[in-house]
Parts: sequence; structure tokens; C-alpha cells
Amino acid sequence: MTKKLTRREKYALYAASGIICLFIIMQFIVLPVFYKQDRLKRSLKVKTEILQHMITLKAEHDAIIQRTDLSKGHFENREKGFTLFSFLDKLSGKAGIKDHITYMKPSTTVQKNSPYKTSRVEMKLRGLTLQQLTVYLHMVETSKNMVNVKRLSISKTGKPEGFIDAVLQVETSEI
Repeated sequence: MTKKLTRREKYALYAASGIICLFIIMQFIVLPVFYKQDRLKRSLKVKTEILQHMITLKAEHDAIIQRTDLSKGHFENREKGFTLFSFLDKLSGKAGIKDHITYMKPSTTVQKNSPYKTSRVEMKLRGLTLQQLTVYLHMVETSKNMVNVKRLSISKTGKPEGFIDAVLQVETSEI
């Protein structure tokens, strides 16, 4: 068949064959390589972002573990038989406000799926100065027994100027 073609037609046929071969090579060899490189670059970028997120989560996890260990240490350092009620009673004696206590209401809440329970004491203090209350609150908050003031309500009294009434709720976790 190529014998009957003229020279010009043969060149045109060779050129068309070359273009078709070049198209096939580009379509099935070269372009897939470039597409694969693009996919690999995108995949690498996504996996790098995931790794950064995992590193952040690991740092947060380590911080939580460290705080947990610190809390366990504080629990272990508490005196045996620690109760929030007796602790607050002792502190009020040290702060000199025991005479101002109207009532102390203890309560305990067991936390679901946890060996810990939350112990709370609500206290009402009458006729004390702001300085006395501040000293007492400082003693409560800075103790090593992991006790904190959850709620505090202060109101003026009808007594001489400078005296207040306070209702506070103190809580801690216990094993």
C-alpha cells in the first residue's frame, strides 16, 4: 500500500503516525507521571497537616497527664481521714472567724464512671469584715488540699459600717 503513495503522501502518513504515537506516549506515559506527582504532593501536604495536628494533640495529652499526676500527688499528700467540713472548720479557727459562722451544710456527689466524688460545704458567715473574709478565702484557696471556692455571695449587714455577710460554697474532689 505504501508503494502506491507518493513521496508527499508518505511524509504526511509518517507525520500523522508520529503525531499519533506522540499523543499515545503523552496520554499514557508522561501525563500520568505528572498527575501522580501532583497527587503525591497533595497527599504529602494533607499528611503533614495531620501530623502537626497529632503533635498538638500529643502535647495537650502530655499536659493533661502531667496535671493528673500532680493532682494524684496532692491527693496522696492529704492527711488520712481528710474531710472538707473539718478542714474548713480548722481554717476558720485559724482565721479567727469561727464565731461568725451561722451554718455549714456539707454535701457529697458521686461522679458517674469515676472513683472520685465531689464534696461541698456551703457556709454562711455573718458580721465579719472584708479583711477577715479575705484572709479566710486566701487560706482556703492556697491550701495544698485542692480545695476551691465555687461560689461566693457577699452582702452588707445592717450592723455598723464595714461589716458584711457572706455565703460561700467550697468544694473538693475526694477518692
